[in-house]
Amino acid sequence: MTPMLAASRRVEALLADFEPDFHFDPPPPLPVEEFEERLRRVRRECVVAGHDIAIVHTDMIGWFHTSNCYLRYLVDWMREGVLIVPMDEDKPLALISFFTQAVILPPGGEPVLVEDIWQVGAIGREYADRPGSSVYKTAEACAKLMAGLVGPRPQIACFGDAKSADFFGFLKELVPNAEYLRENGIIDRMQRVRSPREIGMFRAACQLIDTGIQAAYHVARPGVTDAEIFAAFTFAQLARGGESADGYQIGVNEFGTHCGKPYGHVLRPGDIANLYISNVTWRGYNAQTSRMIAVGDITARQELVLSACEEGVKRAEKLIRPGALMRDINNAAFEPFIEKGLLTSPETRTMPYNWSTADDGGPRLIKRQYVRDIDWEEQGRKLMHVYPATHGPHNPNIGHAVGMAGADNSFNLASHNYDRLEEGMVFVLHAQWLEPLSAGANLGDFYAVTKDGFENLSCHTPLSTHRVAA
Repeated sequence: MTPMLAASRRVEALLADFEPDFHFDPPPPLPVEEFEERLRRVRRECVVAGHDIAIVHTDMIGWFHTSNCYLRYLVDWMREGVLIVPMDEDKPLALISFFTQAVILPPGGEPVLVEDIWQVGAIGREYADRPGSSVYKTAEACAKLMAGLVGPRPQIACFGDAKSADFFGFLKELVPNAEYLRENGIIDRMQRVRSPREIGMFRAACQLIDTGIQAAYHVARPGVTDAEIFAAFTFAQLARGGESADGYQIGVNEFGTHCGKPYGHVLRPGDIANLYISNVTWRGYNAQTSRMIAVGDITARQELVLSACEEGVKRAEKLIRPGALMRDINNAAFEPFIEKGLLTSPETRTMPYNWSTADDGGPRLIKRQYVRDIDWEEQGRKLMHVYPATHGPHNPNIGHAVGMAGADNSFNLASHNYDRLEEGMVFVLHAQWLEPLSAGANLGDFYAVTKDGFENLSCHTPLSTHRVAA
């Protein structure tokens, strides 16, 4: 029996007596008045800019997820769609949706504040034996609904992303006399500072993460596979209401330098495992943390890297409060790296990092070299390159904002960021360091800025490395 097959049969038994050591308190959906306030603010900014109407577009990107968070932020709609927002408050919102083959239907659907929902339909020769393009049909429907809401030369506020290019291109063909202005920044700016209810959503997402981490620790021992650890995390957080089962990575090897998906690695003495939780979501709000597992004795170099990352987060944490410079928080986090000889400067521009270009700014060649991996080779494959391509942290900064699933980071905590923290900001601090075929660590917590300091929302599992006896 292969390790992967064995894992599928025993993970339930490993979790039979698992209970997290804290109570998960799931908050209800945000009230309608929170969405009404968001809509009021968007309309006000659009009116000041002279817009006659706002069009918000998002599309599917696979795994039944949309490409941006704007629709969910404005009307709590988790499918693809086009939202039409007239500037006249006596005119209702309209939502055009159901133009892909996605099978997600309400519940958790019903949009708030929306009266009419129009179904375009997924069409095409191969799929439905009907001619046409769903994207073009969506633009046609949008143009038709707009006709009764605006004058002959409207100014349109456009909200979308790279997936929106075809839709807005067709809309410009159908309504050529309009002026189209991209206004993503309006909603992006609104999400820099979060309301108390929103922070409650982030807190719940962090509690899901901590539950999953405790489940992973519960099953981690020599002989268990990376798939079992990954499955334990997944089961525990999904069973309590998590929305996504693929928002995190696991990496296990003797160097602590892998960050990916499970492939059948068997946990052995001397292994280091990284649980990099990039996105666990509660009602559209996602959190991010990172934890490490060490099995038995590890090398002195590995211990040094683990300690540098842990100390980095703790030093940065001490500075979190309204008014603190993001630069200062970043630089404090890298002080232990400098003291331990890993870095000479916290400056983002000069810092080495795993995804950096070559020294001349061109592409960096990943070193070709055979790397022994027993479990991979048992599956008939070989590891023939050295990852990462160069030493350093994953990113040349200590952290970044985290928001709704699909949103871009609104800020990074980096040496060149002279912005100040404000009450209601939420972000992750994750100190990372990887050296090819030597040592690696990634440790991080998730924070909300409070009136007089901060709240660590990921407080139910310690930042320190989890130790497993060999």
